[in-house]
Amino acid sequence: MRIGHGFDAHRLAAGRRFLLAGVEIEAQVGPLGYSDADLLAHAVADAVLGAAALGDLGEHFPSSDERFRDADSMELLRACVAMLHRAGYTVKNVDATVVLERPHLARYAARMRSALAESLGIPTGAVSVKAKSSDGLGYTGDGSGIAVYAVASIEESRL
Repeated sequence: MRIGHGFDAHRLAAGRRFLLAGVEIEAQVGPLGYSDADLLAHAVADAVLGAAALGDLGEHFPSSDERFRDADSMELLRACVAMLHRAGYTVKNVDATVVLERPHLARYAARMRSALAESLGIPTGAVSVKAKSSDGLGYTGDGSGIAVYAVASIEESRL
């Protein structure tokens, strides 16, 4: 068994679409980013890649490459899972924490878990998505940004 950790953070801005694990979040603001700025997909992808020592999302899908402008981050996550499989590993479970003050995400959690599970090829019961506030502290607390932390466990595929 191997463990990987992923992290992503973005500034929030008015008029931006807000996606987490491909799920549309109703909000007045959304994350700024080169792709679709889906931080949850990005952090999980980095955790999966990191667990297998396969680099990080930016290494495989650099923001300097126009092909990835406005890219669907859930497609990028599926590509990372395919890399993981080619390297001889499968995802066992993922645990992610989204940190922001508003909007509250509880009503979206089940859909985010399901979408991640489908992209990772694992049961929904092997995916955890939690939302936490930072009680007004820092960029996540003052509403100017959002952060996501993710941990993934993988193991060698059975032949």
